[in-house]
Amino acid sequence: MVILDGKKISNQIKDEIATEVAQMKERGEKVPHLAAVLVGNDGASLTYVGSKVRSCKRIGFESTLKHLPEDTTEKELLRLVKDINDDPEIDGYIVQLPLPEHIDEQKVLMAVDPDKDVDGFHPTNFGKMALDMETFISATPYGIMELLRRYEVDTEGKHTVVIGRSHIVGRPISILMSQKGKAANATVTLCHSRTKNIKELTLQADIIVSALGVPNFLKADMVKPGAVVIDVGITRVEDQTKEKGYYITGDVDFEKVKEKSSYITPVPGGVGPMTIAMLLKNTLLARERHRGKA
Repeated sequence: MVILDGKKISNQIKDEIATEVAQMKERGEKVPHLAAVLVGNDGASLTYVGSKVRSCKRIGFESTLKHLPEDTTEKELLRLVKDINDDPEIDGYIVQLPLPEHIDEQKVLMAVDPDKDVDGFHPTNFGKMALDMETFISATPYGIMELLRRYEVDTEGKHTVVIGRSHIVGRPISILMSQKGKAANATVTLCHSRTKNIKELTLQADIIVSALGVPNFLKADMVKPGAVVIDVGITRVEDQTKEKGYYITGDVDFEKVKEKSSYITPVPGGVGPMTIAMLLKNTLLARERHRGKA
């Protein structure tokens, strides 16, 4: 059994990007600039955005955090989005989700300039991804693909079962793994909350990608020996015995499933760090595109 170490691979990717950024500085070029928009004080979002800011500093990116109060109106947020779209200094940005309930997420994401949409959520970028065109690929599925590539996991002709159909992870990873290319060429089955025979399907799977958000959903008796297991789920479970009052767990019953797996991602330390690394890679791509248009 091999642990797919997302922390190690993400650090390799950050080092590679840092080298490119250093070379850009030597040539006197503008370095990539990533911005993040955060509305409110959601704990998980604050942690995630803070990690992005630290990563930018480490690799030499410029970064900007626009932190707005919880009661920010949709109109005010849309005005900020337009300002960032029009700001030539910012190459790419993200609007951190979830947004407060009084704001229409879809309306805000649609307002983001596709050329700065380094999260890959805009329909223009999603559509290009589905058509196998160059674009910004949503960072989490992009990270999964990169993890599989770097560990040289054999995916060709393999039966991959994806659990979860979100636009952020489940649906895009099902498309990416079915396309031609490295870490792809798989036969994909997409499962969701209405799938009646999930266990029957996962037992047939050579590769399982679980992006459901249900702690310990995937049990050992749902996995065949030698399967590759990618755990995208990340949930805070309250536990007063812990210093923080909670612990982080994934969709997979890790300790038992790892005994049957050929490869498996841990939580934390698996897919999560890869998401941030690929967001940075998308921002580097955005800077290169903008330079090409200058």
